[in-house]
Amino acid sequence: MSAGLAGMLLGLAAAGGVLLVVTFAPPFRSVRLVDRLAPYVHDTPPPSRLLGTATEAGLLTAARRLFGPVVADGARVVDRVLGGRTAVRRRLDALGGDAGVEDFRVEQVVWGGLGLLGAALLTAVGSLLAGALNVLSVALLCVAGLVGGVLGRDWWLTQQVRRREELLLAEFPVVAELLALAVTAGESPTAAIDRVTRLSGGELARELGSALGRARAGVPLAEALQQVADRTSLDPLARFVDGLLVALERGTPLAEVLRAQAGDVREAGKRRLLEAGGRKEIAMMVPVVFLVLPVTVLFALFPGLISIVSLAR
Repeated sequence: MSAGLAGMLLGLAAAGGVLLVVTFAPPFRSVRLVDRLAPYVHDTPPPSRLLGTATEAGLLTAARRLFGPVVADGARVVDRVLGGRTAVRRRLDALGGDAGVEDFRVEQVVWGGLGLLGAALLTAVGSLLAGALNVLSVALLCVAGLVGGVLGRDWWLTQQVRRREELLLAEFPVVAELLALAVTAGESPTAAIDRVTRLSGGELARELGSALGRARAGVPLAEALQQVADRTSLDPLARFVDGLLVALERGTPLAEVLRAQAGDVREAGKRRLLEAGGRKEIAMMVPVVFLVLPVTVLFALFPGLISIVSLAR
């Protein structure tokens, strides 16, 4: 590496450090009113870290503790630029976790920082191998890494929601038939839900168990079940909850409705498998058309081509 390149990298690092120190120094950083009032309006003091191991841990906590002000400001900037808090909130609810939109924005900032770090390392290695530094390429690659990390976290949240909804659909027929069996045996819908959540596992059983827990905490059972349907965009689950609500409010027979819904979901799953098989069959034609067929034609025409070339000589 040349002396000029080394001096440029050291100068950039020193300038970035000085800029961060000056920007986030107490005289230049204004304290928000929320931060000033927060220690005086908390209802309960924070629990001691010596009690249990249920404290928050992971990459999100480490980033907040090491780069708290920077990460918080970055999360606010990402929220203003991207927007869509309602869509993010809906997907987080569909995921079934306790994370908020602010936590998700912090994760986006962390992913963007990791993308920026990866791009910087890649450009550093490329500059060392090439022996020269292209400032425009470095800037574009760093911006691409930053934006790719931020948008990649959003894409990964969508994939998590999709996988969870697939699990809910896969578990729905079994849970519905277990509820139908319990109701047929003489139990009430509430007792049947309690028995099924105790005997089975999975995402749908956990959703019904959390709804039952909210009902025992004082929320009406109909409202708790409706929250389960509102958190997902699955029509079979919405019809399932509607059937439970009608049975709870009017005392209508529930077993046959649940069995019919389970059968409908199984038929829909078969149709999805057939559609996926048709798409895979079309995708399998790509290597055949673009790889196998050209090689076959080449093997068929190559001897004749060689003969024509030899005769032309």
